[in-house]
Amino acid sequence: MGVDEDFTARTGGYRGELLAHCYRMLGSAEEAEDLVQETYLRAWRGWGAFQGRAAVRTWLYRIATNACLTALRRRARRPLPSGLGGPAADPAAPMSATAEVPWLQPFPDALLAAADADPAAVAQARAGVRLALVAALQHLSARQRAVLLLRDVLQRPAAEVAALLGTTTTAVNSGLRRARALLAASHPVADELAEPPEPARRALLDRFAAAIEAADVRAFAALLRDDVTLEMPPFAAWFAGRAAVVRCAELHLLTGPGDLRLDPTRANGREGFLVYRHNRPHAVLLPVPKAGGIVEIVSFVGDFRPDRWSVPAWSSTTRQS
Repeated sequence: MGVDEDFTARTGGYRGELLAHCYRMLGSAEEAEDLVQETYLRAWRGWGAFQGRAAVRTWLYRIATNACLTALRRRARRPLPSGLGGPAADPAAPMSATAEVPWLQPFPDALLAAADADPAAVAQARAGVRLALVAALQHLSARQRAVLLLRDVLQRPAAEVAALLGTTTTAVNSGLRRARALLAASHPVADELAEPPEPARRALLDRFAAAIEAADVRAFAALLRDDVTLEMPPFAAWFAGRAAVVRCAELHLLTGPGDLRLDPTRANGREGFLVYRHNRPHAVLLPVPKAGGIVEIVSFVGDFRPDRWSVPAWSSTTRQS
């Protein structure tokens, strides 16, 4: 076996989990892909000197984590609008996109599924890229993120994390305690609520999509919890409470029957929708169903590539394109 074949055979299986790791660190799927490419380029250049002195997986994580830490020195954190302040008071007020903020981006599950054929690994990776978790990580420093992800998400021993980050086990344990405390303070309570069983969850999401496509305000409102929130990055304003969310949706989502088409997709470990406005990709919409209805809606407005977001339909009914 040649050097290139040996390198590919021994490192290629880790690409999916490295991509998820870099996304958790950076909050951007595009930047994560760039950093994984850089990781493999660095690894290929150093393959001759590697000689198996550590586990291949550990070695790759060291390269990827350090690449992410370097990138984060030059870039601000990526929040959701709710990470910048309280909810807006007037849903009818004019809203403008805020391009100055590097917003948190959604992560298409198709990248994980295509990168790793092991269903257990894919399920674990999906749980680790939940939007609430990645948004909460943005409150941590880059190094705290690395420690928490390596210890709590990837379950790596403290000594290994210390060697990977070039620090001491004591420093890792101390940093982990601080990171856990900060994460607990910023982690949304909504993510702790129980979810409906899968058939009920998917039926709820079907009704949610149908209400939006039909611009049915009453049906849409009936699916929401009283404490629902709505965020639409790159718009900085966000809204809390059923009345405010319904009014905002009337102005921006429920504009007319047939204005929007919602195709099922998966992002950040959840079912969601790729939204088309007049047959052009317009947004990735991620509703969070919990006991009692939809508790959170995040609509990432942008020109998303359909090939990246097209997945086998998860919908409990057949939805026509």
